[in-house]
Amino acid sequence: MGLFSNRVKAQQIKTAVELDAALVSGRPVFLDFMKHGCQPCQVMDGIINELADEFHGDAVVLKANLANVPDLFSRFKVRSTPTFVIVTKQGDGLHQRYRQSGLVKKALLADQIRRAVDSV
Repeated sequence: MGLFSNRVKAQQIKTAVELDAALVSGRPVFLDFMKHGCQPCQVMDGIINELADEFHGDAVVLKANLANVPDLFSRFKVRSTPTFVIVTKQGDGLHQRYRQSGLVKKALLADQIRRAVDSV
């Protein structure tokens, strides 16, 4: 791995359809509900990108911005940012495996993603 290697970053989604497409993969989906100008969201941004790189191929890491997808914020009943949710497809619906708001340690998020990956 070189000094300037290409790292995978979390994908910014612009529609709920993109979430549905990610769920088709059968892999767990980690959602970062955030908004621009939110200081805790900015603090967590680098951590979320690190998780996207570490779990590339095992889980899908997405960022949902309030300005772009307010319908997803309503669908998941997000009241504050950042909020992190891990979901998997279950039958015709979704199974929410984890949910946490605010500043969260990377190790805790990584552990929750790993558990979701191991259970699928």
